[in-house]
Amino acid sequence: MMNCLQSWPEPVVRVQSLAASGIRAIPERYIKPPSHRPLSKNNFSPPQDVNIPVIDFQNVFSDDQRLRDEALRDIYSACREWGFFQVVNHGVSHELMKRTSEVWREFFNLPVEVKQEYANTPATYEGYGSRLGVEKGAILDWSDYFFLNYMPVSLRNQNKWPATPASCRELVAEYGSEVVKLCGKLMKVFSMNLGLEEDSLLNAFGGEENVGAGLRVNYYPKCPQPDLTLGLSPHSDPGGMTLLLPDENVAGLQVCRKGSWLTVKPIPNAFIINIGDQLQVLSNAIYQSVEHRVIVNSNSDRVSLALFYNPKSDSVIEPSKELVSDDRPALYPPMRFDEYRLYVRTKGLCGKEQVESLTIS
Repeated sequence: MMNCLQSWPEPVVRVQSLAASGIRAIPERYIKPPSHRPLSKNNFSPPQDVNIPVIDFQNVFSDDQRLRDEALRDIYSACREWGFFQVVNHGVSHELMKRTSEVWREFFNLPVEVKQEYANTPATYEGYGSRLGVEKGAILDWSDYFFLNYMPVSLRNQNKWPATPASCRELVAEYGSEVVKLCGKLMKVFSMNLGLEEDSLLNAFGGEENVGAGLRVNYYPKCPQPDLTLGLSPHSDPGGMTLLLPDENVAGLQVCRKGSWLTVKPIPNAFIINIGDQLQVLSNAIYQSVEHRVIVNSNSDRVSLALFYNPKSDSVIEPSKELVSDDRPALYPPMRFDEYRLYVRTKGLCGKEQVESLTIS
């Protein structure tokens, strides 16, 4: 199967170059069917001033039992009912967050021939890319990205990380180390909230040394017709959990909540956390991965950094034994994470169809 993933099915167009060329109308390839457009009738609900839950993460480690219990309860209900939340006071340096985000913006502003040296293939996705999925003639999203492997250390190849700007590799290494640590702490909280041993979910992912982590930096150029396309099509994340550093000046992430799309308002210096399909499977659907998408706009481009925190690629993921009972049988069959990921990559993004298609009837 991997053979069919060695190269893209057609020439790759850089969306940033398209946007910079001064076009007034976007090419056909980026126009979504009417029902999938940001403001289509069946997608539209009046803008709501709702935001995803915000958690003060330092309270999880407070000496005050009441604060601690409340923070744990809030995270539990966010994982069950929203699949998304923002964390503040998370322990990662705000300066590091800002500098890492800025260095990537500088990378995307480099001449296209410099970026082109890092062009990726669908075999690994590592490098500079402009599409997901390998279906020929697919309708594309209005975005470019850079993907790199961070964990396990054996997959980390700094030669594949941008050499310019000069500080990029160093910042990626430092930022990766800090956010992976934060993910480890969140995994312990997720385990405890399910009534499991605190290392239970992390061990299911292969343990601290073996977890998979990849960084995907998203670049969403300005778009002359933002009502016809999307920066990223609706999907749930196939991995374990995603830790997103959004562009705090420009909103773009939308979360599907009870059939309506809510635009997330980023809080300064916060991370947005979301549950992926593998945590939905391990928790036997107590935790929910949730469909989300990205809208674009005509006034501003956006840069966001998504760290995907995943099981080791050959881990077999299935509902935790402690969460399976006669009353609540296992909802999913055992499946290797790399098989599931390949399944998603081949099909491209399509809402929550992937994880739901696995459910044992």
